[in-house]
Amino acid sequence: MLFWKDNEKADNCFVCRSSRWKSVGAASTNARSKIPAKVLRYFPLKIRLQRIFMCSETAVAMRWHANERSNDGNLRHPADGEAWKDFDRLPPDFSRYPSNVRLGLSSDGFNPFQTMSISYSTWPVMLMNYNLSPWICMKPEYIMLSMIIPSPSSLGNYIDVYLQPLIIELKELSEPGIETYDAETKQTFLMRAALLWTISDFPTLAMLSGWSTKGKLSCPTCNYDTFSQYLKHSCKMCYLGHWRFLPPDHPLRKDKKSFDGKEEHKPAPTPLSGTEVYEELHKLNNDFGKGKKKRTRNNKGPWKKRSIFFNCLIGHITS
Repeated sequence: MLFWKDNEKADNCFVCRSSRWKSVGAASTNARSKIPAKVLRYFPLKIRLQRIFMCSETAVAMRWHANERSNDGNLRHPADGEAWKDFDRLPPDFSRYPSNVRLGLSSDGFNPFQTMSISYSTWPVMLMNYNLSPWICMKPEYIMLSMIIPSPSSLGNYIDVYLQPLIIELKELSEPGIETYDAETKQTFLMRAALLWTISDFPTLAMLSGWSTKGKLSCPTCNYDTFSQYLKHSCKMCYLGHWRFLPPDHPLRKDKKSFDGKEEHKPAPTPLSGTEVYEELHKLNNDFGKGKKKRTRNNKGPWKKRSIFFNCLIGHITS
């Protein structure tokens, strides 16, 4: 749990009863003081988004995707992709105003002690601003550090506990939004923001989405139609059948020698729709905390948890 808001003055975790503090003694006085056992460093999002529009140059750059982008059918920017266009068709009020911000989230763990023989993992959470043009949106000065999560090991499902402040801000930015001054138009407007996607490696995908990326059904795209086989001598799972995604008349579908000695005539698996994901997860209750079972009791299939991002998606369930 986070010791903030209503739990700001609590001294023990309500789930596992672990202490919020650790005692540290001073060598000279033998006095002992309490310091936090772990500190989450969070950098508020709303103020930084407002500051972007306080400069007339960056305020104009925030509308590049709508006013200056070439619409010639070529894929040069996320705004040319299907995910962006599908989102624009969902909440019409959001896409109507080009100043509304579209964000992407990325996170991964690293050892800050470099080559030292110590096991430790620090998790920065970054936010990318995709309103900007492709030649500046990935520049370091435009990538926003949202939080730094300290952890002696991989966060696993518990990353949702640390993401709570960010999710609350994203919900406030999504609806109703915040009043912001635009230095280019010299007027105030109601700025809204939405998180369109997350970017991560495969293990972190499981942490953020809740879909297990291990075992028989580890592929989120193939989902329940994942073709897997256990290799008993190497004690690993092997995943085949990827040529199902080829066109039905592709010559590789009949190429036995290059694959497992069989022709492939099955169609490509159908991705899970937003409605199907909602039906599977809306009654799933997470059970976080030390000493708890690794998997939620009432989970279904490869779902390890209901991701905290699920709270931002209610009302925007799509296929």
